[in-house]
Amino acid sequence: MSLFDDVSRFLESRLDEFMRNNPHLELQVLEEQLREQEEDALKLIAESQLKEKQLQDQILSTAQEIQRWHERISKARQAGRDDLKRAAEEREAALLRQGNQLWGQMQGVKDRIAKARELQRQIQVRRQEVRAKATEAAASRAKAEAQNSQSTQSSQSSWDTGWNQNYRTFSSSMDPLEQEFQRWETDDELEQMKRNMGR
Repeated sequence: MSLFDDVSRFLESRLDEFMRNNPHLELQVLEEQLREQEEDALKLIAESQLKEKQLQDQILSTAQEIQRWHERISKARQAGRDDLKRAAEEREAALLRQGNQLWGQMQGVKDRIAKARELQRQIQVRRQEVRAKATEAAASRAKAEAQNSQSTQSSQSSWDTGWNQNYRTFSSSMDPLEQEFQRWETDDELEQMKRNMGR
């Protein structure tokens, strides 16, 4: 059956490949594909159950026909009508063959329903795995983004801190250049004052 083949191939190869190679980009698409596959499996189950019911009805109808022809065989035998008895026996044998064919078909449909249910169960398990992987991938991405953001803030903060520390260092009285400028500015002011007083 093509649906079973397609889904089995899909589950065995594509899913594992997707999950390995695309941990977050393909997970949503993958879950959607699995959802569609599950819908197909459910549709197949519903169609097969309908077919099973039709076959059951046909088997019941055939069984009633077999019983009717069996009674006719008895009547023909009691009446001494060998010609009718033989014809009724042939009809009964044909109905029995038909009933066996219908029974075989019904067993095939039951097997198909069992396989479709197992397939649906596997798809549900895979969907849960994909959902878990998607949640995990989203959490990893959020964590990575948070760390990246924190790292950016941290480097900005350390740059600010470094600049501020350097600024504080340069503005402190221990800075030799600062001291030299202060002496020069003080001397310059004194010279300026002397010139003003000399006038």
